[in-house]
Amino acid sequence: MELLSPAGNYEKFLTALHFGADAVYLAGQAFGLRAFAGNFSMQEIASACQEAHSRGKKIYVTVKIVAKDEDFEGLSEYLQGLQKAGVDAVIVSDVGIISFIRKNFPNLDVHVSTQANVTNLASAQFFADMGVKRIVLARELNINQIANIAKALEGRVEIECFVHGAMCISYSGRCLLSNYLAGRDANHGECVQACRWKYFVREQSREDELEVEEDERGTYFLNSKDLCMIRHLRELQDAGVKSLKIEGRMKSSYYVACVTNAYRKALDMLPQQAGEEFVRELEKTSHRRFTTGFYFGEQDKEFRQSSTPVQTHEFVGVVKNCQNGVATIEQRNFLQNSDEVEVLSTDEAVFNKTFKITDMKNEEGESIQKANVAKMIFTCPCPLQLNEGDFLRKRID
Repeated sequence: MELLSPAGNYEKFLTALHFGADAVYLAGQAFGLRAFAGNFSMQEIASACQEAHSRGKKIYVTVKIVAKDEDFEGLSEYLQGLQKAGVDAVIVSDVGIISFIRKNFPNLDVHVSTQANVTNLASAQFFADMGVKRIVLARELNINQIANIAKALEGRVEIECFVHGAMCISYSGRCLLSNYLAGRDANHGECVQACRWKYFVREQSREDELEVEEDERGTYFLNSKDLCMIRHLRELQDAGVKSLKIEGRMKSSYYVACVTNAYRKALDMLPQQAGEEFVRELEKTSHRRFTTGFYFGEQDKEFRQSSTPVQTHEFVGVVKNCQNGVATIEQRNFLQNSDEVEVLSTDEAVFNKTFKITDMKNEEGESIQKANVAKMIFTCPCPLQLNEGDFLRKRID
């Protein structure tokens, strides 16, 4: 199965490749659904394609807006640019845009977005007849329904499913709440995540609010748990899923590294299933409580839990070099002598390898006690063999 990771900017794209993604999905500066991500210029998309293809990887670009007539202005020129850049496919939700691409850009592969709400075989066959290459099924389907669709379309269309990350509380991501409350259209990439806000319920004839208690912070009954399927990859493989998608174009480079690395290792273990240590690994990055969503029916409700993300570890540095027992590190969070750091590396067969920061020196070779300036470069002894691009983290007290 393909491991498909998100990239909100070029640094996150390189991070995804370094930690084992087979493909990366990203957005240009138009027609995507993450207007507040860094996103990619056309030149950056071309560079990303060249870099990915040199490593045998793929690039998919989102063209996912729910389009109005005026949104078709400039679409042809934009698609020409993507085709020239060498993208491997575009991810589209709007039937009109899919039809436009199939008619005018027949050599540009189309993946149908989860926001097209494909929940049944008839809909999937409709898109297959349009000539799409892949369908990202609606996340409301269970594993048996996915298997039935995948089997019926085998050899015609690939099936992709989300396996990890934040979940929109609305039906497959089609939401008007942000637009209604803040004037920012989620279906044009401007979502303010209003579902994460605190809400109250009150009796109709009263002006005083009557709070429904959940925890000391209030009630967040529109707030979904995060999806996590790392312990069930074999079931997805048996169901005929061809691509496993990680959510997170708005997430940090550390999030992309941690999640991609864990799923890469879990995929490489198949048919053996990942154990609880993989879940603990994923808890080291920002997350809400985990769920398997709709995959296994009613046994694990995916909503109304955990108002605030939590994590056990924080990202503190990037390895720039490691030779002769000395590591060169670029600081990303406060570090000081005696801190114990954990290595996030593609080479590690298991997790949790650590070493202690000692004898820190700045770029001038002067001894220092701490690295407290953003992206400060320092060296320290390291008993482990680290690779350029590996991440360091430490436990949050």
